[in-house]
Amino acid sequence: MLLDPLANALSVIKNAEKSGKSECILKPASKLIANTLQVFYKKGYIGGFEFIEDGHGGKFKVKLVGKINNCGVIKPRFSVKMKKFNIWEEKYLPAKNVGSMIVSTPKGIISHQEAEDLNTGGVLIAFVY
Repeated sequence: MLLDPLANALSVIKNAEKSGKSECILKPASKLIANTLQVFYKKGYIGGFEFIEDGHGGKFKVKLVGKINNCGVIKPRFSVKMKKFNIWEEKYLPAKNVGSMIVSTPKGIISHQEAEDLNTGGVLIAFVY
């Protein structure tokens, strides 16, 4: 039984990276996973992804480039004000300016660096480095 599709997807990505694979399949697909993968792609952690319709909710085929050391979801989903990202950065990322936290904001799902630039807060959903 799948309780958290995003946690499952990030676990598949992390395990595929550690085993040296060049691509992986994430299923089932969702908008949250698609938006998280888009942030990963913008930051250069993955080489790209494509949606494949299979009649059962779809799946994503992700090209890996070997840049992910660790990734995962942040549970429970903490609300963060616009100037308080540094507190959570110390908790989930290994060093200052290394990695990204993925934040769900009123302006969409973006990295915490973009949220600071846009002066908006949000809810932490994942991290990657």
